[in-house]
Amino acid sequence: MSVTQRLLGPLLATGGPKPLVTYYDDATGARIELSRLTVANWAAKTANWLVDELDVEPGTRVSVALPAHWQTVGVLLGSWWCGAHVSDDPRGAEVAFVPASDLDRGDGAAVVAAVGLDALGAPVRGLPSSVVDYVSDIRVHGDDFLALTPVPGDSPALLEATADEVVESAQRRAGELGIGGDDRVLSTVDWDLRGGVVDGLLTVLAARAALVQCANLDPAKLDRRRSDERITVELGTGPAGQPSAT
Repeated sequence: MSVTQRLLGPLLATGGPKPLVTYYDDATGARIELSRLTVANWAAKTANWLVDELDVEPGTRVSVALPAHWQTVGVLLGSWWCGAHVSDDPRGAEVAFVPASDLDRGDGAAVVAAVGLDALGAPVRGLPSSVVDYVSDIRVHGDDFLALTPVPGDSPALLEATADEVVESAQRRAGELGIGGDDRVLSTVDWDLRGGVVDGLLTVLAARAALVQCANLDPAKLDRRRSDERITVELGTGPAGQPSAT
């Protein structure tokens, strides 16, 4: 079973309308909240696009070079849902998901997908003809995904780790970081593929908690945000970026 099915499935089964990801960017003042169901819809659209347009199947390598952002959740979960092997090297990848502001990070991939990272999911205009706009391309695809090819647990999923290993790592780290099912987790952790995406994102899903991800955090707003969002666990805001429970 894929990483997405194992982590997102229980969340949908116990309350699709519940908030899952709240994203802040203090540089722009943006705030967007996505329910579990909305996250699943974005992931399904991504998975359907990968399968229908690019013939991605379990083990196909895709490259992801994106910051911690709500659109990145859809990219990652959609990729894993259809069994893609997420890598940080675009060379030889079937598709590279890159920020629209840094298209060179996709050099070497068969397809470069520009992710606009707009707070409201607006499409990217003026892209080169060789680059696809992620948001525009996936919108026409279905909100549900049915994998025609089962994803084995030993299928490569994240760098050198298999799907089983990614899920097990997320579950273990959730326990180590003290994240439980009733928690609301405020995080500034960058989702680099070599540790950050597990600690900053997948642990929250594994624990069936909710994530409040902050970009460009204004320290002056931290106390108010803790109160407004009823934060119980923090990641990346303590001394030296260490996780802390509140």
